[in-house]
Amino acid sequence: MKKVCVVTGTRAEYGLLKPLIEKINNDEDLELQLIATGMHLSPEFGMTYNNIIEDGYMVNEKIEILLSSDSSVGVAKSMGLATISFSEAFERLKPDMIVVLGDRFEIFAVCSAAVVAKIPIAHLHGGETTEGAFDEAFRHSITKMSYLHFTSTDEYKKRVIQLGENPERVFNVGAIGVENIIKMKLMSKEELEESIGFELGDSYSLVTFHPVTLEDSTSENQIKELLEALDTIEDMKFIITKANSDSDGRLINKVIDEFCINNKDKYISFYSMGYQRYLSAMKYCDMVIGNSSSGIIETPSFKKPTINIGDRQKGRTQAKSIINCRPIKDEIIDSIKFAKSNEFKEVLSSVINPYENGETSNKIMIEIKNILNKSIDIKKAFYNIDF
Repeated sequence: MKKVCVVTGTRAEYGLLKPLIEKINNDEDLELQLIATGMHLSPEFGMTYNNIIEDGYMVNEKIEILLSSDSSVGVAKSMGLATISFSEAFERLKPDMIVVLGDRFEIFAVCSAAVVAKIPIAHLHGGETTEGAFDEAFRHSITKMSYLHFTSTDEYKKRVIQLGENPERVFNVGAIGVENIIKMKLMSKEELEESIGFELGDSYSLVTFHPVTLEDSTSENQIKELLEALDTIEDMKFIITKANSDSDGRLINKVIDEFCINNKDKYISFYSMGYQRYLSAMKYCDMVIGNSSSGIIETPSFKKPTINIGDRQKGRTQAKSIINCRPIKDEIIDSIKFAKSNEFKEVLSSVINPYENGETSNKIMIEIKNILNKSIDIKKAFYNIDF
């Protein structure tokens, strides 16, 4: 049996990878290995590796890398610790392939260790652009370290090829998160309310705001502008999911905690809702507000508006349901009002999600098995485009 090692460092990433993990685990020709790292192992961020255990999977390795600091120095030191720790884990597990998703700093460190260990990498969501975050550089670097590429749109497939990757190993399979929306059994609104212990009422929105990591000292002001804007919206409640462990993430979460404690009837916040509750909340909400990739990639499939704030997601392919604004109180308020207008509701009725491609995890499985059944030559030649 070929050993396929899936690495996950965050609540959201595991939720996205779950259908693929299930298929690898159930395949008679493959042996699933799972490594949990990063925020999964942090009490501060909810110890979400327990969600993996509850789903019935064995975690082969738990690798702690997060420091108590989310400064740029703290993040860089976490990357160094991850590189050391994963090199040792790969020596113990000896996987035939690793599977990673996205662009986070810990995944960059994981791939660096895998390249040195001569382990082929399958990468999901390459070729995308997020001009406001240092994830942009990590993502393209991961592409150059990876052997197999599974992109979410044809535009991103072309960009991966533009980076010198052979088209024979680049596949547009759509976004795996959209597959979850189509196939996952979501909660009813009443079940969701009972699960989170919060009455949602007739109108609520889902809010997530992460640091814009290529900007200096903007996080506190931007989250305050957002929260002040939300406070002016009458007759609407808000579910807030907190920021991740990027630089200034803890600062944003501190501001959220202080803000929500004064109005528990209107706001509720979570470090991790779990993917089923999160998508269920998205299904029934009025709109999604903030700067999370889920507002760009998954929300359009529900035909709900997204208020995309600031530059963190700048450059991503967008559906017509996205309203972009700067992190300024008045602009956020105007965007929310526009999203509620009859004019914009007409736009939503015809929204097509550019990330929807169908059967994403099945397509990934087919290509992974095809490659593993061959002799893999990790000495990649640079693919030149004839301009």
